[in-house]
Amino acid sequence: MLSVFVGANPVPPSDVWALAGGVLVLLADVLGRIAVLPSEMPVGIVTAFVGAPVLIGLARRRRATAL
Repeated sequence: MLSVFVGANPVPPSDVWALAGGVLVLLADVLGRIAVLPSEMPVGIVTAFVGAPVLIGLARRRRATAL
C-alpha cells in the first residue's frame, strides 16, 4: 500500500517505512480513543482490525496469481 505513495521503487528508504509505521500507530491510537467513548480501545486491537483484512487480501491475491 505504501508503494502507491512512494512510487514503483521496490525498496523505499528506511525513513519512509519508519514514518509510515509511526503514522499508522498514531492513527490507530486516535481511532481507539474516539471509537468507544467514554472508554478507550487498545492500539493493538485497532491495528489488528486494520491489519487482518489487509493480510487476508494479500494472501488471496498472491494465491490467485500463483494459480
